[in-house]
Amino acid sequence: MNGKLAIGIVLTALGLLGTLALMLTPSLYLRGGYEVEYCSMMGPSMIGQPIKQTPESSISLDQAKRLAEQYLDSLGVEDLAVKEIMEFERNFYIVFYERKTGAGAFEALIWKTGSSIGRITPEPGPNMMWNTKYGGPMVHMGGWLNRRPNPLPSNYMPIDEDEARRIGQKYLDEYFPGAEIKETTQFYGYYTFDFGRGDKIHGMFSVNGYSGQVWYHSWHGSFIRMEEYEGNHG
Repeated sequence: MNGKLAIGIVLTALGLLGTLALMLTPSLYLRGGYEVEYCSMMGPSMIGQPIKQTPESSISLDQAKRLAEQYLDSLGVEDLAVKEIMEFERNFYIVFYERKTGAGAFEALIWKTGSSIGRITPEPGPNMMWNTKYGGPMVHMGGWLNRRPNPLPSNYMPIDEDEARRIGQKYLDEYFPGAEIKETTQFYGYYTFDFGRGDKIHGMFSVNGYSGQVWYHSWHGSFIRMEEYEGNHG
């Protein structure tokens, strides 16, 4: 057999085994979906119930933060906290981080419209496919099987933040001329960047810390506002 062909077959087999192992790794914090019912000023939120939607239904940023904190309470992991919430046209984007390391843990969305209003879901894309500690392909299948993260990953990535920013800016120059990176959050396996023009945020994208692949977050809609909470936890 041709030597190069044999090597190619071996590498392909290893890749398939690696993908299967990741799919079977019970290391997920994000469930397939987490529904809560908020009661505005009338009382505390109820966990595990769908939203009773009316034409006037909406969720404020403060309510989104309470829903995110209820989700964390359900996990029972004291080291995790809400770092920031960004409000977009279609959803609230939430960054959860580790208090001890300061590293980004994972990303989630709270939907503002349609039948999913008030539903917390894993953010699609890099958060599900590239997150080496809290994510993985099983995250959309109702994962988070045994209440612990993958113990193997570290914060190290062969592509450091400076290189990831260069890759990201090159992407912006090609697809969003005039835009520049505004803020960076490092997660396990990738970086997520907010970007915009002038003092306005346009959106976000992620850069894989191993391959340099860029993934644009196309599911948010127009940016509205944001609040940062890191350091405000007891």
